[in-house]
Amino acid sequence: MAVRQVAVLGATGSIGGSTLDVIARHPDRFRASILAANRDSAGLAALCARFRPDLAIVADPAMEADLARRLAAAGVRCEVASGADAVTAAASGPLCDAVVAAIVGAAGLDSTLAAARAGKRLLLANKESIVMAGALLLEALREGGGDLIPIDSEHNAIFQCLPGGRPDLGRAGVRRIILTASGGPFRGRTRAELGKITPGEACAHPKWSMGRKISVDSATLMNKGLEVIEAHHLFAAPVDAIEVVVHPQSLVHSLVDYVDGSVLAQLGNPDMRTAIACALAWPERIEAGVAPLDLAAHARLDFETPDTDTFRCLALAFAALREGGDATAILNAANEVAVDAFLAGTLPFLGIAEIVERVLAELPAQPVVDVQTLVARDDEARRAARGVLHRAYC
Repeated sequence: MAVRQVAVLGATGSIGGSTLDVIARHPDRFRASILAANRDSAGLAALCARFRPDLAIVADPAMEADLARRLAAAGVRCEVASGADAVTAAASGPLCDAVVAAIVGAAGLDSTLAAARAGKRLLLANKESIVMAGALLLEALREGGGDLIPIDSEHNAIFQCLPGGRPDLGRAGVRRIILTASGGPFRGRTRAELGKITPGEACAHPKWSMGRKISVDSATLMNKGLEVIEAHHLFAAPVDAIEVVVHPQSLVHSLVDYVDGSVLAQLGNPDMRTAIACALAWPERIEAGVAPLDLAAHARLDFETPDTDTFRCLALAFAALREGGDATAILNAANEVAVDAFLAGTLPFLGIAEIVERVLAELPAQPVVDVQTLVARDDEARRAARGVLHRAYC
């Protein structure tokens, strides 16, 4: 069996760390041939010293010299590159046959599309790429002929619960896709209780270890809204066939409801290595370092309807998906600006949904034509979000 050469884009993040842990457990099957990070040259150099890739890329060109110096000091001999174009070229180049797309935010769009067009096995963790450009990504996949296997725990669960992991829901007899949500750190709180939430509180997720931006999205339920949009594209699911249920134990990762009354669920301990191992080895199963699930120890599984009046971002995501066109890209861009402002201390927690709602109202949806037009609309939405932020909160 040939060793699969894997590009890990976002290697120093939580998804990257989990991916590299799985790869390290199976050196006869996988090799990290490309490691890319945003600007953490020290962290990237340390990973290179351990995994010895062919290519190391830091997205921030200002950090390239520091990365090269650190690699030389550690005795690591590999190519060094920098910049977004280098990341995109690597994702479609000859040094890898699988790409873990774990770059956070809209910055991951170009490299994700490039990997799809090149026919790589695409392990998708960057939900913003499909939220912004779902139709374009699916077109790129058809062009390249490769596999897309989601490694968000929820979408990977759906993938595992569908026959062959494939999205012909009508022929498969699927009635509903049910995404589970932990509810985040503020489940059960009222809007009044959320008025003075700090970034530290919002980033303290009760179940998952994630980056700051994704943690805030989980706290607002925007993360679940983005996952609804992602499920629509990944599984060709009509918006009215997608539901969200809050499941605080985070053991049932999602469910598929069939027309005969059967409901298939994928369960497991909350550990991203399960989904990553599934995607790396599919259709086989490999050991991922995840402890077996002890249902008796957990004793109960709770489910409840999400409170979309308090956590309005989820309702806004459904509304953008129903509006169609590039509304979901507008939603994503406005949310990124709002979350950055919240983390910087210039926007209250409840202001995140307000910013997104105002930008959606200010910029009606337009048809998705191509990447260039989409990027221009993304920029327009960010400017609009900053304008709303300045007028309302500065």
